[in-house]
Amino acid sequence: MKHVIILLTALLLAFATVSSAQKKGEPATRSVQGVVTNADDAPVTGAVVQLENTKTMQIRSYITKEDGAYFFYELSPEVDYKLRADFQGASSGTKMLTSFDSRKKAVINLKLAKK
Repeated sequence: MKHVIILLTALLLAFATVSSAQKKGEPATRSVQGVVTNADDAPVTGAVVQLENTKTMQIRSYITKEDGAYFFYELSPEVDYKLRADFQGASSGTKMLTSFDSRKKAVINLKLAKK
């Protein structure tokens, strides 16, 4: 009986070690997505959404599809990002995805307003 308890304890410890190693080895990234709309809340096709990494100042762009949707992936959870959209002289306000936001898949919608 003593051997069975020792064996079970060893198996539990081994499983816990493997389980925690897999979590640490997983890529720690997140994504942000949303919809760009105009003042009438209609989706905007062809709007340019810019995502700025505030640490490196690198800017990534996405052109919205027919449903006004955009998507950025493989973002660092340790960096703040600025988001904004532009379309034919109209711009959205700047919105932030901060490092304090722990969501793996953040949803941030952007609304265009005339300049």
